[in-house]
Amino acid sequence: MASGSLSSGLEGIECETLTRFVLEEQRKHKDASGDLTLLLSAVQISCKVIESCVRRAGIAKLYGLAGDQNVQGEDQKKLDVIANDAFKMNVQSTEKVSVMVSEEEDLAIVVSNQLTKAKYAIAFDPLDGSSNIDANVSIGTIFSIFRIEDPENVKTPEDAANAILQPGRDMVCAGYAMYGSATNMVIAFQESGVQGFTLDTAIGEFVLTHPNIRIPSKTTIYSCNEGNMGSWSKGIQDYIQSIKFPGDGQKPYSARYVGSMVADVHRSKPPLSLFFPLESRSRLQIMF
Repeated sequence: MASGSLSSGLEGIECETLTRFVLEEQRKHKDASGDLTLLLSAVQISCKVIESCVRRAGIAKLYGLAGDQNVQGEDQKKLDVIANDAFKMNVQSTEKVSVMVSEEEDLAIVVSNQLTKAKYAIAFDPLDGSSNIDANVSIGTIFSIFRIEDPENVKTPEDAANAILQPGRDMVCAGYAMYGSATNMVIAFQESGVQGFTLDTAIGEFVLTHPNIRIPSKTTIYSCNEGNMGSWSKGIQDYIQSIKFPGDGQKPYSARYVGSMVADVHRSKPPLSLFFPLESRSRLQIMF
């Protein structure tokens, strides 16, 4: 470092931001239009806005109920509404989506764009785990992006819902942001694997900190809501019992359950745990 120059605290560290990572992926495809890059930029801006609101929730009196219920029948928190509005506004402003589906909205949203042939659809839960907000437990944002073949034919909420109901293998990408002791964003790309980023508040950017994440082949921790065990299949029930009571002197698995899907999934990264998102009712989260 030259004499008299200021230290940034990042000397010797290869700092690859999410924006740079996505741009590098775009350059690998000569026919790429940049639409997905712009859309992912809007997603990360939305997550930064939501993160800021979550951090200031207590001081700004954003805790408590908003007075309504979402499509899942859950009571909406004030932060749910703010997060939903922020996500919709940022994503819609890109004019790169024709369809938005939110856990906070009763119907799929047909986006009216000047560019009528926007080829992407996005499903999102703007603030997962909101029942934990008042307890200061880690919460997060979940999203998935799909490509629509005939956006010009999407005219009603029913058309929008049918357009985005596609097999999981057809997702362009999907991911989540977790707001905890640090703010993490993990994104799964079709061709580039799963990449983990951490928000560096000093520069206001998500920085690549966990490249090429893979699910471990073995673990000693499991995560599930055992209060729903009565609605599980016998096979799942038997498996959970077998890892709790293995017999023959073997050590049982340890249980870890937060109750916020993002936090529990994040624990499932290597080398931590198995996560069982087993519910007796269908949820929009199947889209993620």
